[in-house]
Amino acid sequence: MKQSKLFTKTSKTSPSDEVSKNAQLLIRAGFIHKEMAGVYSCLPLGLRVLEKIKQIIREELDKIGANEMHMTTLQMSEKWEKTGRWDDEVVDDWFKTELKNGTKLGLAFTHEEPIAQIMTNFVSSYKDLPFSAYQFQTKFRNELRAKAGIMRGREFLMKDLYSFDINEEEHLKFYEKMKEVYMNIFNRVGIGDRTFLTISNGGSFSKYSFEFQTLSEAGEDILVFDKEKRVAINKDDFNDEVLEDFGLNKDELNFEEAKSIEVGDIYTLGIKYSEALGLKYKDENGEDKPVFMGSYGIGVGRLMGTVVEIFNDENGIIWPEAIAPFQVHLINIGEEEKAQGLYEKLQENGIEVLWDDRDKRPGEKFGDSDLIGIPNRVVISPKSLEQGGVEFKKRDKKDGEIISIGELLGKLEK
Repeated sequence: MKQSKLFTKTSKTSPSDEVSKNAQLLIRAGFIHKEMAGVYSCLPLGLRVLEKIKQIIREELDKIGANEMHMTTLQMSEKWEKTGRWDDEVVDDWFKTELKNGTKLGLAFTHEEPIAQIMTNFVSSYKDLPFSAYQFQTKFRNELRAKAGIMRGREFLMKDLYSFDINEEEHLKFYEKMKEVYMNIFNRVGIGDRTFLTISNGGSFSKYSFEFQTLSEAGEDILVFDKEKRVAINKDDFNDEVLEDFGLNKDELNFEEAKSIEVGDIYTLGIKYSEALGLKYKDENGEDKPVFMGSYGIGVGRLMGTVVEIFNDENGIIWPEAIAPFQVHLINIGEEEKAQGLYEKLQENGIEVLWDDRDKRPGEKFGDSDLIGIPNRVVISPKSLEQGGVEFKKRDKKDGEIISIGELLGKLEK
C-alpha cells in the first residue's frame, strides 16, 4: 500500500481524554478512532492487525477441529429468562431495546444461551458428540466506567468458543487441550513469555477455573507467580486452600507479585445451560442426558491493546512481526523511481509493504515510521545507493545497516 493513499494521518499529541498508553498510541498512529468512552472504530491499519490476530486464533482452533460460525448480536429475552440472566439484578451490564411491536431484545454480552439453543437442533444422540464451535463476534456490555482504552470497552470484538461433551470426564480432556491451544496463540502473537496460565475462581460453575494473565503495569489484576516454574494464581484467589488443592508447597516456590492483564479465560460450564434450554442427548441405553459444556474466551481487541502496552517506546509502537500491519515500511528520500521498483519487487515476493511515497521531509517520515511501529524499515536514498543498496533497520534497534536488495529479500523471506 502507498501511504499517500491512506486517509488516516498521524498526530504528534496524545488525545487529552485518554490515559491508557494503548489508546494514546493507537489513536496517534491512526489505527483507531474514538467514538466515545469504551467505543472505538477500527481504521485500516488497526483492521490489518485485528485480522492477523484473528487468523492466528483461527488457525490454532481449526487444528483441533473446531467449527467456526457466527451468531446474532440481537437476542430475544426468552432464552435468557430460562437461565435467569435477563434479570438486571443478575446481569447489570445489558444493553436492552425492543422491536416496534414491543418484543424485548438485548445486545448479546456473551453467547452461552444462544449456542445451547441452536445446538438442540443438531444434537440428539451420544454419536453427535463431542464437538466445539467458535465465532468472532462483537459483544456489548454497558460498563459503568469504560477505561483502559481498547482493553475494556462497551463494544468489543471477542472470540468465544464452546465445547459440547457427553460428560465431565470427556470435557476435561478437551479443557486440558485448550490450555495448550491458548498458549500457542499467545506465543505466536508475541506475548507468550510473559503470559501465565493462572488459577482463579470458577464462579458458579466450578470451584476453580483458569485465566491467562500477561504481565504488564497497565494491568488491573495482581498476579502471584513463580516465573521459573510457571505457577501463577490470581491474588484475589491466593490462599492456603488453593495451594493445598493444587498440591503446591509455598516453601518450594519463589512467589513474586506484579500487575497483569487478563487476555483469555477458560470455564467449565457443566450442564446449567443445556438443562435450562433442553440441550440433551440419548446415551447408549437410550436415556436422556444433558450435554456437558465449556466456554473459552479471548478478547481480540483486548489482546491488541495488551501488545501495544508491552511493545512500545518513547517514539511509538513496536509491533511483533506476526501481527504487524505490514512487514516492511519503505521510505524513499528522493529516488522515487528506484523506490517504485523496490516496492513492486517486494510485493512480487509476497512481502507486505507500506511505501511512504508522500512528499514529506525525512524527519517527518522517520517519526511517523517509529510511531506506526512496522518491524522492518527500509530507506532508499542517494546516500544508500552510493553505499551499495538500501538502509535496513529493525524498529526495536537503534542503528541500521546498508545491504543489497538481494540481502534484503533474504532477510525478509526468512
